[in-house]
Amino acid sequence: MGYLRLKQPVALPPPDDDKRWKIIDVTMRRNGYSGHALIETLHKVQDCFGFLDDVALRYVARSLRLPLSKVYGVATFYHLFTLKPQGEHTCVICTGTACYIKGANDLVDGVHERYHAKPGQTTGDHKLSVLSARCLGACGLAPAAVVDGKMLGKQAADALLAEIEKAIE
Repeated sequence: MGYLRLKQPVALPPPDDDKRWKIIDVTMRRNGYSGHALIETLHKVQDCFGFLDDVALRYVARSLRLPLSKVYGVATFYHLFTLKPQGEHTCVICTGTACYIKGANDLVDGVHERYHAKPGQTTGDHKLSVLSARCLGACGLAPAAVVDGKMLGKQAADALLAEIEKAIE
């Protein structure tokens, strides 16, 4: 009786000679090049390169044998992933229902007026990236924002701007 032999996944050549691709390959190999490792792999790519560009998304899709649409869908669904180079500092403003009702637009407007960057944009000097999230899971603290990983609740625009200033200094 013969046994069905499944092909072992094989590492694909990286897009270029950058040594960081070896780190990405280790992550995928450790997970058997399984599609279930997509989020972990995207996190590793972003950790290594700072953002997820088209080249990286295509490489991950081919390596994990997933449709590019699925990889792109995951990368754009989660607010922690970014497709563009980011600034030195980040400000994520929650625009979920509770935060919206309690004044998230005032936070967005205040940051835009001061730094000339709307959610999804980075300042010209690359000091600050402004992002929005559909929910930060802090509805009781609405309106909420996160500056460089620090959760800030019940924010007014001037308080948020002061926190950003402290972070940028």
